[in-house]
Amino acid sequence: MSSQPSLLMVNAFIGTAGYKKMYQDLGYAVVAEWSERKAISLVRKSPPAVIVADFYHQTDFRDRLSNLESLLAAVQSAPDTRILVFYEAAHQAILDKVSARLRIDAAVVLPVEEDRLRATLQAWLENAPASTS
Repeated sequence: MSSQPSLLMVNAFIGTAGYKKMYQDLGYAVVAEWSERKAISLVRKSPPAVIVADFYHQTDFRDRLSNLESLLAAVQSAPDTRILVFYEAAHQAILDKVSARLRIDAAVVLPVEEDRLRATLQAWLENAPASTS
């Protein structure tokens, strides 16, 4: 049997951290990272099966629309990595602009519907590409 697929939680302050036990119960090996730069480094070294990240927009971002664009750009070269973001409904228009340019596989509006989150992550486990390691 292969090892557990990895799940990287990024910017765990809006909602991602509250579901760590669910991620583990589903069979993911969970890694948490608060720094986007460190998360990008982890993704480049060893792309996880799933990235779960908090998405937000602040008007004082000078050169980007959201907190995740650098990470999303880095993960585009890892097509087997699934990307799930949590977001506030007020940020829907910004999320739409970002997802028009960068791949996001699923977006969950806050408050999270736990059954939907669980179903999405379970489906990704069941449809994961075969490991070659």
